[in-house]
Amino acid sequence: MTKSILIIGATSGIAEAVARIYAGREANLFLVGRNADKLEVIAADLAARGAPEVATFLMDANALELLPHMVHAAWARFAKIDLALVAYGTLPDQSICQQDIGYAVGEFRTNGESTIACLESLAGCFESQREGVLAVIGSVAGDRGRSSNYLYGAAKAAVAAAASGLRGRLQQAGVHVLTIKPGFVDTPMTRDLSLPAALVAAPEKVAADIVRAVDKKRNVLYTPWFWRFIMLVITHIPEFAFKRLKL
Repeated sequence: MTKSILIIGATSGIAEAVARIYAGREANLFLVGRNADKLEVIAADLAARGAPEVATFLMDANALELLPHMVHAAWARFAKIDLALVAYGTLPDQSICQQDIGYAVGEFRTNGESTIACLESLAGCFESQREGVLAVIGSVAGDRGRSSNYLYGAAKAAVAAAASGLRGRLQQAGVHVLTIKPGFVDTPMTRDLSLPAALVAAPEKVAADIVRAVDKKRNVLYTPWFWRFIMLVITHIPEFAFKRLKL
């Protein structure tokens, strides 16, 4: 039976790589993004890769008033959604956040508030259809606040907490919730950063891990796998020592 996949933030590197895997599985795709030209290019590519139907919906993540319309459009197009992946985000400059409160609040809204609003908007439809997977891309940064990116980390921590609560709520309806926590990924968002090459993953590797986690109905995915152990160490450093580290 043909599956239908909804991807919000479909023009991001990880999301596009996930969509390509599902196109190869001949799934229908409903792509949501804010760049019309890029959406159309990606849609054409996915159709060429085997997706029977590819629909697009233009929306900025912070336009919360459009969320009900987007959700209605997706379910109206395909009647049932087997997987919804919330995959958008930005990487704020922490130094600017410390100087410009408006910028800080805007970045928190994109990475935290609007993502949670999106999850809540999708939850009701999944609850009604009583099956499917709701997945959200968070970050290992949400596991502990670091001085170099604590605004971003706080937003991702909020998303992780919301997803955890939804997991408990929706399991009663037969719906699974997956929280995805990538480490460093080679995308346009990170290419200007000085990162240790050994810790940077290709989007295709992360996408493969995500699809595998969806298939196995994992609760939380650290990707690549070694980030689970890196974050285990980081979260167990005593606060008196952690606050002195330049992380």
